[in-house]
Amino acid sequence: MARSPRLTEAERTLWNAFPAGETVELGPVPSGPDAAAGHNAPKDGDTWGPERTVRAEVITSLLLGAREAAPGSVAAVRLRGARITGSLAIIGGAVGHELDLKGCHLDEPVLLTGTTTRSVRLTDCALPGLNGGGMRVAGHLSLSGSTVTGTVRLARAQFESGLWLAGTRITADDVWALSAGSMVVESGATLRNADITGGVRLAGSRVNGDLNLEGAVLRNPGGRALSADDMVVEGAVHCTRGFTALGCLRLRGARVNGTFSFRGIVRSPDTPYALHASHMEVREFLLKPAEPVDGVVSLAYSRIGTLEDDPDTWPGRLRLNGLTYDRLRGSGVARRIDWAGRDPEGFRPQPYEQLAAWYLRDGNDVLARRAQLAKLRARRRTQGRGLRVWGRLLDITVGYGYRPWLAGVWFAVLLLAGTVSFALNPPRPLKPDEAPVFDPFAYSFDLLLPLPAFGQREMFDPAGWTQGLAYGLVIAGWILATALIAGAARVLRPQ
Repeated sequence: MARSPRLTEAERTLWNAFPAGETVELGPVPSGPDAAAGHNAPKDGDTWGPERTVRAEVITSLLLGAREAAPGSVAAVRLRGARITGSLAIIGGAVGHELDLKGCHLDEPVLLTGTTTRSVRLTDCALPGLNGGGMRVAGHLSLSGSTVTGTVRLARAQFESGLWLAGTRITADDVWALSAGSMVVESGATLRNADITGGVRLAGSRVNGDLNLEGAVLRNPGGRALSADDMVVEGAVHCTRGFTALGCLRLRGARVNGTFSFRGIVRSPDTPYALHASHMEVREFLLKPAEPVDGVVSLAYSRIGTLEDDPDTWPGRLRLNGLTYDRLRGSGVARRIDWAGRDPEGFRPQPYEQLAAWYLRDGNDVLARRAQLAKLRARRRTQGRGLRVWGRLLDITVGYGYRPWLAGVWFAVLLLAGTVSFALNPPRPLKPDEAPVFDPFAYSFDLLLPLPAFGQREMFDPAGWTQGLAYGLVIAGWILATALIAGAARVLRPQ
């Protein structure tokens, strides 16, 4: 095909520039501040004439070795401001040269399925889709600033360097706008400021660096805006600076060995979960959305090193059952107790137990007891009437054993009431000749104790209304003793 007369002038220019890797500019491309913002694909590329048109077969011929590199140079296809007609398709091939297109319009989808290639840059381009399933790139793939009106398929693809979709706009009618399940990126992956209509699938993918979603907008209302089950990120995940998911953000079983920083927006009231982050492993999770999540949030059965969140953005429905964490930051105990009780299905004991365990590890025994007490109060609301009555009695008298000083307060109040009452209305002695001097304090004390201590109770018999008082003090004494024993047994049981 060398110097074929069938080449147009634009194609011959590219043909001759290839051996030295020179850049061919067939028309203006975005530049300056607007270009840096992304979303810069040409909108009228389908109207460009022959002077800016290159057939895809010419590009594929060059990439597959139709011309050799010039001595001392690295051959590459570098093209700016061109319309590319036909199918740019290399399926299962081996490409030893870089492909660098900027500001170009492609009439048909790019097909690189199963291909081994060098870096591929399709920046600020307009194209109707890309299929790179199973491709292997000795470098990186960039679609930054491009507009794709179809699905980008990268399932099982491998990138030795990075994946760049900064400012990329993808709109697809398929289930997934970006389908990249089981993908491997040896460096970082960025979707910064990307605008994607349709689901993003990263399930089973691995990123050996950071995953940057700063400013990205993912739209898939009623479905999954992001599906990243079992994804592994060795670095950090950034969902910040305007990140928005209109649809479920699903990260079930994902592992993040760095910091997962979420400061964006999730709105998905029409799906079972808005943020499904159960069964995850995260070293540090900064969960501080820009507004309360609209929908259910699940952190169930996840393992988190440090969890830091903001009480002002806690969702009304929050699943925490099975969640464990080593450190907890962001609120006081009163609000944390409310946080632990937001499961939409009702009472779950484990969130309270985990909260109490955290306070114990942090050396806050008092706060741990408050968390345990809150758990027992929440459980009481789910029990039958009899257990609710007994539980309330335990709560009032000894705080379920976590506030034993309450029993002392009740004892002192009853003792004072008995002492005053019997001092004003002393009982008659059963054996006047043998009875000791009546002491209202000792008599009341004897009535309150299950076992008498001063010998007054057996020697005197109250009459009238004080008889009812005496019976009441006896019953109250037994209740206090029973409650104190039950509470102590609960507190002292092995945890």
